[in-house]
Amino acid sequence: NYSKFPIQELFNVVNNLKAVDGMKREVEEAIKNTDKYNSVNQHLKVAISLFSNKQKPDYRNSIKESISAVESICKIIARKEDATLYDALKEIETKHAIHKALKNSFTSLYGFTSGAGGIRHALLENDIIVGFEEAKLILVSSSAFINFLISKYDTN
Repeated sequence: NYSKFPIQELFNVVNNLKAVDGMKREVEEAIKNTDKYNSVNQHLKVAISLFSNKQKPDYRNSIKESISAVESICKIIARKEDATLYDALKEIETKHAIHKALKNSFTSLYGFTSGAGGIRHALLENDIIVGFEEAKLILVSSSAFINFLISKYDTN
């Protein structure tokens, strides 16, 4: 049950309080903004739970859930339920004039999750080990991008 997710735990291990406040606000805003989008909201809550588990954090799967939340909101905004993230972003770029560099940045992050550390595919012997830093980057970046997309392009 992810109805009570440990969002504060996500930030307890980071020292810079100003940075923590900004990251915390971004993730909290994404949770609030996606309340009407169950799929996106659930992916974010699971990502937070996996990231912030003190006994056994699961950074690889937290990253997977974070990028899945982005994929879900992109499919919703593009109105293309069967699209890949790349296809949904292309549709958003075409319909809503999102800057190509911004679209490409999330296409690249999606590519990272496909090829690094067995995040969305099988873990290979020579893969990099993803950890706290990568998971935090993807969770906060995904939250910020979700907030951006909803505030700019959501018509519901």
